[in-house]
Amino acid sequence: MYQITRLENGLTIATAEMPHMASISLGLWTGVGGRYEPPQLNGVSHFIEHLLFKGTQRRSAREISQAVEGIGGYLNAFTGEENTCYYSKARHDRFNELLDVLTDMFLNPTFAPAEVEKERGVIKEEWAMYQDQPQQYVQELLNQTQWPDQPLGRPLTGTEETLDRISRTALTTFHGAHYVAAGTLVAAAGNLSNQNVVERVARIAGRFTQGTRARFVPAFVDQKGPQVRLATKATEQTQIALGARTCSRHDERRFALRLLNTILGENMSSRLFQIVREDHGLAYSIYSSLSFFDDVGDLVVSAGLETENLRRVLALILRELQRLREQLPTAAELRRARDYVLGQIDLSLENTESQMMWLGEQLLGYGRVFPPAEIKQRLAEVTPAQVRAVARDFFRPERLNLALVSPLKSDRGLARLLT
Repeated sequence: MYQITRLENGLTIATAEMPHMASISLGLWTGVGGRYEPPQLNGVSHFIEHLLFKGTQRRSAREISQAVEGIGGYLNAFTGEENTCYYSKARHDRFNELLDVLTDMFLNPTFAPAEVEKERGVIKEEWAMYQDQPQQYVQELLNQTQWPDQPLGRPLTGTEETLDRISRTALTTFHGAHYVAAGTLVAAAGNLSNQNVVERVARIAGRFTQGTRARFVPAFVDQKGPQVRLATKATEQTQIALGARTCSRHDERRFALRLLNTILGENMSSRLFQIVREDHGLAYSIYSSLSFFDDVGDLVVSAGLETENLRRVLALILRELQRLREQLPTAAELRRARDYVLGQIDLSLENTESQMMWLGEQLLGYGRVFPPAEIKQRLAEVTPAQVRAVARDFFRPERLNLALVSPLKSDRGLARLLT
C-alpha cells in the first residue's frame, strides 16, 4: 500500500493508494519545527506557517484559498516541535490543482512587509488566547518545567517578546535555510496512482532549493527531584498537569508504554477516570496522554478540579502510578487496553487524510513507514511484566514534574507529595 520514492535532489515522495476512495489528501512536510529555533527566534517556524497563506508571487491570500475551496477542497497547516505540514484534500481528480497551490505556497511566499506586521499581531492574539485558557496554559507551564531553557520548553507560538524581535529578514533566512529538498516530503493518499504522483512531482523537483536537513540540539535534563510550578490566576478551577519524562519514539519500551497509558488514563474505562471521576466525583475531566520525540518523551496526567480537592486528587493519581509500579495489570485489563489501541489504529487510518498524516509522521520520525500490521504485532507481544517494568522506569520522583494554574497563592508542600 505504501510506496516511497527518493529523487536525486533529496526530495522524498510517499503515497498510499486507496482506489476505493473518492478523495485525495496531499501534504507538503518539512522536517523543521519549534525544536530547531534559537531562543531569539522562538516562534519563527509557526510565524512562517502563517505567512505561507498570505500570498505568493502568483497568488494573493484570497486566491490561495479560492484555488482550493473553489474546487470543493480545503487547505490547512500545523507546526509541531519537529516538523511543519501544509496539507489539502479534494476530489481525487483534483490532484494537479492541489499540488500546484501547495508548492506555490511552499516555495514562493512573498513575506510582504505589511502581511508580516499584520500576522505578527494575529499570532500575539493567538498566544494571548492560550494564556487565557487554563487547560492550555498549564501544559505550557509543564513544558517549561520539564525542559527548562531549551526549545521543548518554549511555546510553539513564541511569546510577545520573541515575536517582536523576529524580522522579515529572519523569516526569509529561516525559510530559505530549512525549506529545502532534502528536508521535504510530499505525501499523498487516496484514489491515486503512485506513478502519476511521482511523475508530477519529479517535473517540479528542480524548483526546490538544494540543502541539508537541519539538526536540533538534543534535550538535556539535570533533575534530582520533583519540581512544581504554580501560576496563580483567578480561576474557578485548579488545572493540573503532572508529567513523567519517558523515552523517545525509537525506544522499544514505547509499545508497553502505549498500553500503560491506556490502562492509566486514555479513555473512560481507564483507572484514573473510573477512580477520580466515577468513584469519587472529584473531576469532570481527567486523562493521560503521551508525546514522543526523537530523543525524549513524556506521559502527562491532566485534570481540572475544585481547588479544595487538589491534594486528594493528587494522592489518588500518585497511588495509581505506584500501583502500576508494584502490581502487574491483570490479563483482562491488558487485553482490553490492547484491543482499544488496536481498534483506534484501525479507526484512525480509515480516511485519506489520516493515511497521509501516517506517511508524514512515520517517514520524518523514523525514516521509514511502519505497516500498521507491524505496530499491531508489537503491541500484541507486550506482557504484563513489561507494563510494570516501564512504570518502574519512568514513575520515579526525579522524573516527575507538576504544573498548576490555580487561585492558590503558594505551592508549599506539593513537591513532597511527589517523592
